Amino acid sequence: MTSASPAKAAAELRPNFLARFFQGHAREVVFTLGRFYRNLGGALLTCFVIGITLALPAGLHCLVGNVNALGYSWETTLQASLFLKDKVTPEQGQELARRIRERPGVAETAYLSRAQSLEEFKALSGLGQALDLLESNPLPAVITVTPAKGIARPALDALVVALGQQPEVEVAKLDRRWLERLYGALALVQRLVLVIAGVLSLAVIVIVGNTIRLDIEAKRAEIEVMKLIGATNGFIRRPFLYTGLWYGLVGGGIAWLLVQGMVFALGGPAQSLAGLYGSGFRLQGLPLDATAVMFAAGVLLGWLGAWWTVSRRLREIEPR
Repeated sequence: MTSASPAKAAAELRPNFLARFFQGHAREVVFTLGRFYRNLGGALLTCFVIGITLALPAGLHCLVGNVNALGYSWETTLQASLFLKDKVTPEQGQELARRIRERPGVAETAYLSRAQSLEEFKALSGLGQALDLLESNPLPAVITVTPAKGIARPALDALVVALGQQPEVEVAKLDRRWLERLYGALALVQRLVLVIAGVLSLAVIVIVGNTIRLDIEAKRAEIEVMKLIGATNGFIRRPFLYTGLWYGLVGGGIAWLLVQGMVFALGGPAQSLAGLYGSGFRLQGLPLDATAVMFAAGVLLGWLGAWWTVSRRLREIEPR
């Protein structure tokens, strides 16, 4: 049996294309991380600028999420008010409250007679002496209806309409107009967050691109030599792309720390304020999906900034 030629044996030992691809990228990862560490001070300054830029839309998104959650908690405590006709007696009003309590979607009812409504209005308005001058009680009896927790909005609206059609009821009212305004404002702020995120994304690309441009100028002679010996643009571009990726990743981490620090700093006062209104609301940090999006955005924008700058500069650098 003849032995294999040295060239054939070397070819058999040579890694395949996929192995060479991953080995090349692994070397660039280690190389760019080492260069990042050797220039740690300047690199961190760039990352801090990126982190602050990413933290602004992320912090606004976190704020909108907390206000939205607070609005939902308020929505679950809404009550419908049924103003009864003057001819309804207290016994009829209490019986109606009992029947309504047994309806599906109703958690609790409370009956307030005309006399009780007047006393409550005197206590809350401070117009007790003026009201004593009236010849008759102008206020109607009221049944407050607390919907069951988790009831859907269409079902709640249908319930209020059905209660308003009761023969004893003059007017049925669910005061959620202020909540509608809150949700409208939140929708506007959410759109504003998207606009700000788009503008600041361009800022991150420019920041990374400018930093990478300085790196390219510092290695201009090296790049000319590499092109002279036949290196492709893709090979020359690769370490700069990984550098931009590290800038974006570390910048995303700094942005996350800034947002969490904001939540921690404001958490105590926010909880104290919520406690004054009888609420156990607590500020929440960025959820897991938003955190993943923020890190992915940082990495993508860092990579795009590096790719845009390197591709443009490599066309201008040719060996002399």
